[in-house]
Amino acid sequence: MSYHIRPARPDDVNTILALITDLAIYEKEPDAVKATPDLLRKNLFGETPYAHALLAFSSGSADAQGEGEAVGLALYFFNYSTWTGKPGLYLEDLYVKQDQRSNGVGKALFRELGQVAENKGCARMDWVVLTWNQPSIDFYEKRLGATRMSDWMGMRLDEKGIADLKNLV
Repeated sequence: MSYHIRPARPDDVNTILALITDLAIYEKEPDAVKATPDLLRKNLFGETPYAHALLAFSSGSADAQGEGEAVGLALYFFNYSTWTGKPGLYLEDLYVKQDQRSNGVGKALFRELGQVAENKGCARMDWVVLTWNQPSIDFYEKRLGATRMSDWMGMRLDEKGIADLKNLV
């Protein structure tokens, strides 16, 4: 299988949303997607982009733009480490369509992310994985050499929790 990877463009928002929806279905949360094309356009490509995306395309069947089917997505943003004094790349989501797995697309997306991280002077790359997703855990540990962050627990405030902070005494 041949494929290519490129940064996402504003005209890719429907493709990005479709891959996000596929990911939500895979993660057993099909109703959790609240993203819209307008939100993606604003937050990925607007005046202040809050995140960035890479897309992987199969080279098998070219579409009208000369690209094949979108088969993978890596959505990431930059954070900052007080300990290293350097930025970090946080991988929010990486998704490869199920019928395209084991073809090297995930590795290629990670290679591209590594290049982005090096170009930006990042000290590290971080991401989370669902505890039940053993195929991904195996890939991260065995193929990438990633280490588990077992001493850290993810924490989150949703929109209501953020709004409630103004009443924090």
